[in-house]
Amino acid sequence: MTLPAIVLVLVFNYIPILGNVVAFQEYDPYISDNGFIAMLESPWVGFEQFQRIFDDPAFWDAVQNTFVLFALQLVLFFPIPILLALLINSVIRPRVRAVSQAVLYLPHFFSWVLVITVFQQIFGGAGIIAQTLRQHGYEGFDLMTDPGIFKFLVTAEGVWKDAGWGIIVFLAALASVSPDLYEAAAMDGAGRWRRMWHVTVPALRPVIALLLVLRVGDALTVGFEQILLQRDAVGPGAAEVLDTYVWWNGVRNQDFSYAAAAGLIKGVVGLGLVLAANKVAHLMGEQGVYKK
Repeated sequence: MTLPAIVLVLVFNYIPILGNVVAFQEYDPYISDNGFIAMLESPWVGFEQFQRIFDDPAFWDAVQNTFVLFALQLVLFFPIPILLALLINSVIRPRVRAVSQAVLYLPHFFSWVLVITVFQQIFGGAGIIAQTLRQHGYEGFDLMTDPGIFKFLVTAEGVWKDAGWGIIVFLAALASVSPDLYEAAAMDGAGRWRRMWHVTVPALRPVIALLLVLRVGDALTVGFEQILLQRDAVGPGAAEVLDTYVWWNGVRNQDFSYAAAAGLIKGVVGLGLVLAANKVAHLMGEQGVYKK
């Protein structure tokens, strides 16, 4: 029964790893109609592509933007699903809880094009807020084209779109908590906040540690489509991240070997972050992604 899934993982996840060899070549896809033959016949250049990357100031700007955006999302975005899960879990009426979950989940199913359009209609230069201010004699604004707040804007878009969907895992963890623990704590005189702190939060700790490790490992992937759609509005200085940097060089400029080298660097650093974060989880007494 698992064979189809194994085949899919091999075909779409592991076999493409062999394509990383072009990072050490001057890959030319037009040598042959067969991509595999073109890869075999392309000249080897060793670490030349990596040297080009490390000498490119635009690459380091993309790295800086990526880590700054990741830090903002980790601080401002990651705790919100936890807080929402605790809030919904405290709602007693099942109907109110179901409606709240549906309202919070809904934006997850919107495309990034629609999400950015909604924000444009609200916070853009011709948006509702700017037009209302002008009608009352105030100066309008355009947050969608302001490079200074772009990272906060991207984080806000991510919160609105995906925070509700993120609470699913935490609600599942809360559902496994025995009601007897809450009753015992209440009999010992613990109020609602004490029960949440000593019963609910400890139940979420393993899930929080696991998701935090995975989030750290995904630090260099901060939303390709979302940022690419807004890149031209604020300029590459504010919006260029590693994913858009790889796309711009690999797809737009057709420098496939250069983009493959940048992508390989991103993958190696991401793996190192996962291992480091998982080690920290073990030191804190949690399982993390895998056991010791």
